[in-house]
Amino acid sequence: MNIVLLGAPGAGKGTQAQKLVEEFGFVHISTGDLLRKAVKAGTRLGRQAKSYMDSGKLVPDELVIGLVKERLSEPDAKVGWILDGFPRNTPQAVTLDSELKSFEVTLDAALLVDVEEDVILNRLSSRRTCRSCGYTATADVSVCPRCGGQMYQRDDDKPSTIKERLRTYQIQTAPLIEYYRGHGILKKVNGARSAEAVYSDVKELLGL
Repeated sequence: MNIVLLGAPGAGKGTQAQKLVEEFGFVHISTGDLLRKAVKAGTRLGRQAKSYMDSGKLVPDELVIGLVKERLSEPDAKVGWILDGFPRNTPQAVTLDSELKSFEVTLDAALLVDVEEDVILNRLSSRRTCRSCGYTATADVSVCPRCGGQMYQRDDDKPSTIKERLRTYQIQTAPLIEYYRGHGILKKVNGARSAEAVYSDVKELLGL
């Protein structure tokens, strides 16, 4: 099964993707992870992307599309994948459809994790991320339980940046909901609950 995850920053998309990967073996393709890897490696794309990410703005389409195309062409992606963070706007969705068609791959569902803005602000402002492996946790966790690395607050998890990210989401990304609804593959779940409750509904919606 091939899935696109939709929802505002902090809606809990990554958590649900991780649960699906653990239970069903899907490949989780996070554009955020791909971009941070490129930034950490200091590649040309990474250097270009960093200025956008630090200010809470979306990385330009051509940079993201190049990374996604490379990742989808890797062998492990052929078993089924969850695309998290892409597409972020309707032109990207159209491009994705075209690329998948060239691979003779079908997009089975667009899963929307729906959460109110005030809930997201509280979630993200208290989130901390491991410098070493990218694991996320709440502010009371100072040492990564996965690798022992240092936990810190990313620039794009600070309140002022969160508001900018949400504004950008509403302008550029929210129209994707109607795009995929029009294609008949939109699945919507209430994400303002425990991760376990959300996951139960996710499996039901996807027929898993």
